[in-house]
Amino acid sequence: MQNVLHMPRRDAPGATSGSQNDAPPGTPALTILLQLEGQARAQPTGTALEFFIVNETRRLITYRQAFLLGAGRHPTSPYQVQAASSLSLVERDAPMMRWLEEVVRNIRTGPDIEGPKRISAEDCSPSLRDGWKEFVGPHALWCPLRHPDRSLLGGLWLDRDQPWQDNEIQILQRLVETYAHASKALAKPSSFGIWKVPRLVTWLVVVGVLLALCIPVHLSTLAPVKVVAKEPAVVTAPMDGVLAEVLVPPNTMVVEGQTILRYEDTNVRNQYHVADKQLAVAEAEHHQAVQSGFLDPQRKAEVPLLEAEARLKETERDYAKELLDRVEVKALRSGLLIYTDRADWVGKPVVVGERIMEIADPAQLELRIDLAVNDAMLLQEDAEVAVFFDAQPLETYEAKVTHAGYHAEVLPGDQLAYHVTAGLTGANRAVRIGWQGTAKIYGKQGPLAFLLFRRPLSALRQFVGW
Repeated sequence: MQNVLHMPRRDAPGATSGSQNDAPPGTPALTILLQLEGQARAQPTGTALEFFIVNETRRLITYRQAFLLGAGRHPTSPYQVQAASSLSLVERDAPMMRWLEEVVRNIRTGPDIEGPKRISAEDCSPSLRDGWKEFVGPHALWCPLRHPDRSLLGGLWLDRDQPWQDNEIQILQRLVETYAHASKALAKPSSFGIWKVPRLVTWLVVVGVLLALCIPVHLSTLAPVKVVAKEPAVVTAPMDGVLAEVLVPPNTMVVEGQTILRYEDTNVRNQYHVADKQLAVAEAEHHQAVQSGFLDPQRKAEVPLLEAEARLKETERDYAKELLDRVEVKALRSGLLIYTDRADWVGKPVVVGERIMEIADPAQLELRIDLAVNDAMLLQEDAEVAVFFDAQPLETYEAKVTHAGYHAEVLPGDQLAYHVTAGLTGANRAVRIGWQGTAKIYGKQGPLAFLLFRRPLSALRQFVGW
């Protein structure tokens, strides 16, 4: 065993230093082996361990040069040279390094190698034999670094001019097992712990997730909702003018026929009085022409014209009277008067037909849901709705869709949405007009995967155009 001993070289920085690591000549191989094993496990980092493997192994086994290569996860993944003896930095783009990685890759794709194996030029493909004499010695030894958990971490390449002996290979077998164990301990943990899970457990988890994605669930979507009155009586402006006074505060109960607002009537009242005086004058002229017509044929001919003029003045008077009667707007029915605020309307000019107020029955309510265009595919007739109001966050109200618009409208924020009407099921005295919240509309049943990935798939198709 003494013929395999060799003193260490100290020509490269980073090697393990200290008199305790220098084995004197004639030290038994077993003692050096134990020293190397202990020192390998004591290396603080993976880089230090790599440098130690390619340089300090020379203390036990003689060789010309050594290369440490790291393995990928898959058998076809390329090897990469990580460290070389007597070199502090490895140039992986060098021709020798590329040639060596290709040789080792061919070795790895062959039969599984459990322990050190002698390698010669005859074991390589013809395209790689030309570089054998140029880059390495005639006799090479490939020592795979295999952890006890059967994972392959890489391998140690040794080459020299003399053939490898069986006793040397047995010693290296023990040493590379130690190197593999130390390398595994110093390796950085994977970002994903799934690689540490047994393959059967991994497949079970994957199958379980796929089965869960196939579970049928009710498709649903969320949309803003507001409580509005059902079939309210709309109070509109009966004529052009300026509102002088709003007599009833907002959200107040009114009775049918009660005056709720009044127009500014100065112009209308004066117009009525002028029209009334003009009518009196026209009637007097007509009466005078009738009396004079018995004696004067010319005056008798003017009677029809004066009568028509009197009727015109009467029509103007009646129109002015009708406008004067509209100065006071009365409630069309009993109910809750709904509008914004008095200050918003007093002194405001309005035109005929302009919406001012609503009179609603507090017991007759419905829900107005603004459903986004992208979610319209989930809407179906008589769809069930779960409503969550902001005023009562702990309560859930059930409703059912009664009507959905066919034309999308632009909402504040430049968002297109369909107006969907829903009715509350059962008596809900606590719900008030004006409440807002969120409505969850349920559609048809579908797989859980469609519910989770519907929006991403829709966005992807719109982006890709397929």
